[in-house]
Amino acid sequence: MSLSVEGGAVRLAVVADTHGAPHARTAELLREARVDAILHAGDIGDLRVIDDLAAVAPVHAVRGNIDARAPGLPDELAIDLVQGGQALLRLFLVHIAVYGPRLLAPVARSARDAGAAIVVCGHSHVPFIGRDQGLALFNPGSIGPRRSQLPIVFGVIELRDARVTMHHVSCETGARWEP
Repeated sequence: MSLSVEGGAVRLAVVADTHGAPHARTAELLREARVDAILHAGDIGDLRVIDDLAAVAPVHAVRGNIDARAPGLPDELAIDLVQGGQALLRLFLVHIAVYGPRLLAPVARSARDAGAAIVVCGHSHVPFIGRDQGLALFNPGSIGPRRSQLPIVFGVIELRDARVTMHHVSCETGARWEP
């Protein structure tokens, strides 16, 4: 699947682990972020969450381990960011991809086979930006109910003038979140 890069830029919101109850400010903050599309990295819970997010921007989602009732969703999705018919970057969206900060070998293999440069995942609820096995790795954290002391955050991936940036946004403050 592909997303169009208009004017040399595209901004994607990345959410995960909503568990049917995204933070109350989610839609407001996603609108403020002016995103072109939303990627949901699984554990959606109630599928109405997808409809609510789609009111902000088009949503592309994968099934998480709690999403057994979502047979129409894929387990993984390769997403090309395309400008003028040319793929600029490929993302690999999957729910479970890491053990701690390490990329699972089968996921790394699948992402490389798909020609991806960035693996986007959820599951751990831990916001993370890193590199492993020659691939960039991005976990947006969770915008669902708080787990332990973890922040309630979403991620932003932006491709502008052939440069990729990634960061997290706190749902509680609306500010950029840093560990």
